[in-house]
Formats: sequence, structure tokens, C-alpha cells
Amino acid sequence: MDKEAVLTHIRKSKGTPTLLSGELPASVINSDKYIPALTTETPDYDFPTLDHAISTALSSEKRNVALIGPEGSGKSTALQKLVTDWATEVHLQNFSHVFHFKFRELNSLEGALTLKTFIQHNHHQITPEAIPLVIEKPEDVLFVFDGLDQYQHSLDPSIHALCSDPSQAASVSCLVTSLLQGSLLRGAALVVATRPTENLKFFSGTEVEVLGFLKPQRKAYSNSFFTDPDAAKKALLHMERTLGFYDFCTSPRFCWTVCSIYKHLIDSGAQLPETVTQLFVDVLVHLIQTLSLSRAHSRALVLALCRMASLCFLDEHSICAKEHIDFHVSQQPLTSVNDLLQVFGELESAARTFSFHSQMMQEFILAVAFFMDKLTCESAEEMLKKHEGKAKFLDFFLSGLSEPVQRKPLENLLGIFNSDQIRDYKCWFKSSSKKTLKGLQRDKHYRCFHLLHQAQNESLVQEITVPAAKLSMGHDNPSLQDCVAVNYIFTCFGEMERLGLYNMHFTEEKTEILAAALGRSKEISFSRNSFSRKAISRLASVLSTGVVTYLHLANMEYFDENLKILCVALKGRKLDRLTFEECGVTGACCDDLASVLTSETSQLNILEIRFDDIWDLGFTKLCKAMLSPHCRLQELYMQRCRLTAASMGAFAAALCSDHLKLRKLNLNNNELGDSGMEALCKALQQPLCRLQTLRLYCCDLTAASGSHLKEALMSDSCVLLDMDLSLNELGQEGGLLLCQGLSRPGCALKQLMLIRCELTPAVFKELGSVLKNGTCQLKSLYVGINKVGDHGVKHIWEAVAHPSCLLEKLDVEMNELTDACVEDVCAAIRASKTLKVLDMRNNSLTDASVPAISQAVKDSHIMEQLVLRYNDFSEDVFPILEESHKIEY
Repeated sequence: MDKEAVLTHIRKSKGTPTLLSGELPASVINSDKYIPALTTETPDYDFPTLDHAISTALSSEKRNVALIGPEGSGKSTALQKLVTDWATEVHLQNFSHVFHFKFRELNSLEGALTLKTFIQHNHHQITPEAIPLVIEKPEDVLFVFDGLDQYQHSLDPSIHALCSDPSQAASVSCLVTSLLQGSLLRGAALVVATRPTENLKFFSGTEVEVLGFLKPQRKAYSNSFFTDPDAAKKALLHMERTLGFYDFCTSPRFCWTVCSIYKHLIDSGAQLPETVTQLFVDVLVHLIQTLSLSRAHSRALVLALCRMASLCFLDEHSICAKEHIDFHVSQQPLTSVNDLLQVFGELESAARTFSFHSQMMQEFILAVAFFMDKLTCESAEEMLKKHEGKAKFLDFFLSGLSEPVQRKPLENLLGIFNSDQIRDYKCWFKSSSKKTLKGLQRDKHYRCFHLLHQAQNESLVQEITVPAAKLSMGHDNPSLQDCVAVNYIFTCFGEMERLGLYNMHFTEEKTEILAAALGRSKEISFSRNSFSRKAISRLASVLSTGVVTYLHLANMEYFDENLKILCVALKGRKLDRLTFEECGVTGACCDDLASVLTSETSQLNILEIRFDDIWDLGFTKLCKAMLSPHCRLQELYMQRCRLTAASMGAFAAALCSDHLKLRKLNLNNNELGDSGMEALCKALQQPLCRLQTLRLYCCDLTAASGSHLKEALMSDSCVLLDMDLSLNELGQEGGLLLCQGLSRPGCALKQLMLIRCELTPAVFKELGSVLKNGTCQLKSLYVGINKVGDHGVKHIWEAVAHPSCLLEKLDVEMNELTDACVEDVCAAIRASKTLKVLDMRNNSLTDASVPAISQAVKDSHIMEQLVLRYNDFSEDVFPILEESHKIEY
């Protein structure tokens, strides 16, 4: 096969590049501007991944490969480059013959052909003498088919009589089907490029998903398109960070469109578009202006295009026959609108067909038709429903064109749009959006945000989005394009109370896009996210200049690697609260956290680290930082951080520092033990210790801790107001010692939690005495899950009824209470002047107790809530319980 002839044929550009059709493949290849598209098979951006995927597939045993990708994703150019590389002996030299076919051209082939005439009809450069070589050695032959989705005939082998004899005459569809099925020229290799199509299911081979261009390819493309580096940079940044074209800009063809219109706008000093709708307004205005038509003719042209767009949507292959088109532009020949349309067939042929260069332009024209054509009688809802599943961006364009600022350039060119249609769309959009945002489907939320972004109307955003959105928004795994829309919504509200972002990998691009939203949010919550190094640097920059006062980080991947960068930004901010929860923060990270605590400019008051392996060594570093006069910590939460008594000495020293103003401490779920408790209790007895809240849930405390607690509570320097000792085995000994400390006249404790502490009736008796002693300040007491029964809790009921008792909330859940306690309970409720909340869930009360307890609650003017859930009630007493809104059962 004459490779030079093949190369000459390829390099002859057919047609001219247009704004919508993109640069011709031959032109791209001839000018050495070819940029390989990417595939999901080999996502290494440093290699020609699509080319590599094709070569890999062709070297496999099957040697059949289908390139599947959306419109304009670079498939056709890749195939032409493939043939060029073969002809220039760069690649694929194991093939002696390479035949390149376009399915759209095969549509017009009629009659019966042999394989020889089929090949020669499409490849005039092959000599008749070469055909026998093709037939004799099919394993040396490569067939390249472009545009399978454009083929108008079925390739279903069940409806064809497949042929195996190259000399047998058959229809073109039968020949192609036989080649694809391997019955004809068995052993030949095949590469097929297509959009998703029904005919694809009849192809057996390796499927390669074509992604098109990602950021590196877009950057290379932009740099090659613009001669001015500044213009290239401006175009790329605007394309990716302002417009949110991420799904579209994977298309090399669309990159051509965007760069072409950007160049026109930049050269003319015009403003670049803010949305995809504005972009297509600029494109259509530019294309119409190049035709130099009157307003009447321009309007007639667009109306004809509108009718054509609708007809193309009804056709399986998105084409329209000549007889369906009447442009009403007598002075303007049809061939002059090639920028708007693809024209197939001979100029005067009745079989000539038309289609749009891109489906996006087709959908844009449909949206224009809805607002411009006064004959349109269908509503916006009906129109969208009719095109559901086919039109991907129609709602985008309707939303953008419904706003006067965005449609004004078109109205200046074509005349005023139909006000009734505009009103109909806005009415539908407002009602459907409010309904969508009340639901829980995040994908529909995002779609609504995209439509609002297209409209570019801040007052519309504030009207449609629910009031709660200003206070809190949570977003799950947003795409880059979603980030653009979310960021726009946030900027419409100004300063936000809370922003939550979950389940996403933060790249530099996503962080950059969300910078405005992050910078305007007072509370930012990240959960189940990961950050690239560049993304965390950008986040740090945003936080250093934003208004954030609370940063919550939960379930982050590999976050300890990025913490240093973040802490640098947090040193000089007004950050009041910082939370880490299962972020992989380790002791090694504590040097960075310590630097924040000791910074002269840090405003950090609350530090929370939960479920991270800090260990004693890391905590000791934080304790040393707390000794700094610049440390402003007032609350410290260190739940389940692998702490032991080994670090409590250093912490006790920090608590006694004259600089530290720590008020609240939570060390739940750490193995402190009695010796750790001893160190803390010694600190509580020091005048400089300001600790008011101490939570030691499940800290391996035993009866031995009772004596330490007693000493602390007996000290006049102890200012504790709230203490949680739940899930520790204090037992009777420890409980009684604790009660002795509580009995000190100056004890300020107002809340005490002793849930599941192995307490006995004797301890309950002492607690009752403390509550009645006239000096006890306790207002909340939690003594649930202690198996003391009616006999033990009786002492608490007596105390509640005593005039000196100040209890407002009492929790006796799962204390093995029975109906025998009801009389005491009712007496306590009636006598108490303070009890507002009583929790008796998970006990053994029966129907017999309900009338009396319900009546007691009704009689009380103080009681606000009685919780009786999970007792042994039958449905018979539900009506009685429902009589009082204060009872939960």
C-alpha cells in the first residue's frame, strides 16, 4: 500500500474550521498541535494515553478496540493521527495496510459490493494488485471506522446473512457487519470510534472510554491556541474557574469553540462570559453578525434553526432532511450558514441532510425558540419533559435566557423575546426549585444551584433557597462544576454561618473555586475528605484571610501530613474553635498544634481532638504549650486519644499555671486510672486552677479515686461546677467518699453524672442526705444504670420532695424501678419546687402506675418533661399518657 499516497490524502484538509465544528483533524496534525486525549484506562497525564490505549488493545489477542466518548472528545483526530503515524512509519508497522472509513459517508453507499469494490470506493490510492495481499494476509490489515453512532443501518448480525468470501457481493451494512463479527477477513484488526450507541452492542472487543482533555491538556491547548501567553492564561483561568465548564472542556472541540470566542472577545475588549448561557449567546450573536443580515432575516434564520433543532431531536441520528427546512432568507444562500450547520451530500442533491455541529448549540437554539417564537404553546415543564433524557443542558439555557441581562445581546439582534413564555418559565422554576430544595436528593439540589448560577440573579437565589441555607449548607462530594455553582450560591448570601463539605477529594482547582465561599463562612466543616498538598496550601491561604471562627475536620485521610501547612495559617487568625475527629492526628503533629497555641496572634479558645492516637508524648507537647502566656485555651476536649496517667503530671502543672484559663476539660475514654485521677485532683485543689467542667467518662477509675475526689471537693479552691464520672467502677466505697466531698458547705458542683458506676443503695442514701443538707448546689443528677431498685432510689425521691433540694433534672434510667415506687415518685413531683425534667426510661413500670404518675405531672406547675420510654406499658394506657404533652412514652 502506498503510504505516501495515504499521507497525501490525509493531509488534504476538507472543508474549513468553524467556530462550532472545531479545527480540522488534518490541520491539527499537519501543524504539530496534536494533544493526545485521555482515557480511563491509563490516567497518566504525562503520556499520550489514548494512543497508548489503542496500541495496547491492538497488541492483545482480540485486536479489536472501540473508542467510546462524547461528542468532540478527540476520537476522530486520534484515529486520523493513528493512520498518519502508520503512514509516516512512527507506529503500527506490523500492519501492511490501514483502511480508514467514516460511517456517515457509508450511509449513502447503495447496492451490492464486494470487499474489493468496497475498499477501492473509499480508498482510491490502493491499486487493484494490492487487494489479493489484503485477502491473503488479513492479520496484517487494520480497519479504522469512525462515527459508528452516525451509521443509519443496523449492524445486528441476526438480520444479516454474514459473508466470509471476499469476492461475494453484499450490501455495505452486511459487509461492515461481517468485518466487525470476524466472519469476513478473519484475523484483521479493528478500531471503531463512537459515541454511545445501540450498534455498539454488536461489537466484541476492548472498550476504551475517552475522557478527552483534563487540566494539563487544556493548558497545553490554550497555550498553543493563543500567541500571547497572558491571553492564554486568562482564557484558561476563566474557562475553568469562572464558567465551570469542567464537563464540557474535556472536549477538544469545545476548547476550540471557547478559545475562539474568547479571542474574539479579548481582541474587541469585550467582557468574557460568566456562564455557559452567556458563552452561547456570544457565539450565536457572533455567528449571526458574520452573515450581515437584517434583523428580520436574522430572526427568520434563527426561527428556522429552532424548528430544525426540534426536528433533529426527534431523529435517532440528530439529522434533518432538506425538505424539512425553509429558512425564509431569500437573499442568503443555505451554504453560507456552514458555521451553524453541518451539511452532508452534494449541494443540489435532494438527499442532502443537515445537523448541528454540537448538541449543546442545538439545545441552546431550542431554548431560544421557547422564548422567541410566539407560536410556541407548550409550557416550560412540558418542553423539558418532552426532551428529558435527550437534552442535557436545555434547562441551563432556559434559566440563563430567562434573565434580561443575559438575553439582551440576542434581543438587540433578533428582537424582544416573548414575555408570556419568560413568565411561564420563571413561575415553573421558582415552584419546582423550592420543592427540590426541601427534599433530600443532593443531585437535584446541585442541579438547582446550577440553574441559579446560570440565571446570575442574586435576588432570585435569596428568594428560592430556603432560609436555613443561609445558616447551614452541607454538600456531599461535589464535582468541580458543582463547586462553581455552590460557590456562586454562597456569594449571593454574603457572610455565611456554616459551610459543610463531605466525601470529596480537594484538588487545587476545587479549593480555588470554593475560595470565596470558604472565605465568607464563619464555621467550616470538612468530613471524610482528603486534600492534595497544593489544595491544603490554598485552603491555608483562604483561612488566613477569611472570617472563619470554627474549623471542624472529621475522618480526614492522611491529614497529619498537611497539618503543618494548615497550622501556619491558623496562628494569626481569629479562629476560636478547632476540632479534629478521626483525622489521623498523631503525637508527631502536636508540635504544629503547639505552635498555634503559643502564637502571640492566635485566638484559639477551644481545641477538640477526638478518636486520634495522640498518646502521652504528644499530649505532653500540648501541655508545655499551655504554659505559654500566649495560650488562650478555655476548653480542651481529648476524647479517646490514648492518654494515660503518664501525661497527667505535665497536664496538672499546666492547670496550675497562672497563664492558663482552662474552664472545661473532657478526657473521656482515656485510660487515666486512679493515679491519673490523683494528679488531676491535686491540680483542682490549687488556687490558680480554674477548671469548672471535668468529664472523665470511662477512664478506668475505681474506688481508690473516691479519696482523691473527696480531697478535691473538700478544698475551698475547687471551683468545679460540672463533673461526669460515668462508666467507672467507683462502687460503694468510692461513691461514699465522693458524697463526703459533696457535703462540704462550699461545694459549688451543680451537675453530677454517675451513670453505671456500680453504686449501691448505701450510696443513694448518702446522695439523698447531701441533696437535703441545705448547702448542696446540685441541679442536675444522673444516676441511671445502677442496680439499686426501688429501695435505693427511694432516698432520692425523699430528697426531691425536701424543700432544701434544688434538683431541676433527675435521670434514673434503668435502675430496676417498679410500680412500688410510684407513690414516692408522685409525692416528689408534687412537693418539688424545682424539678423540671425526670427521666425514668428503661425501667419496669406497668399500666398500673400510669394514672397516678400522669395525674401528678398534670398537677405540677413546675414539671416540664417526664420520660417514660421503654417501660412495660401496653397500648391500653396510651390515651392516658397522651393527655399530657409533658410525657414522652
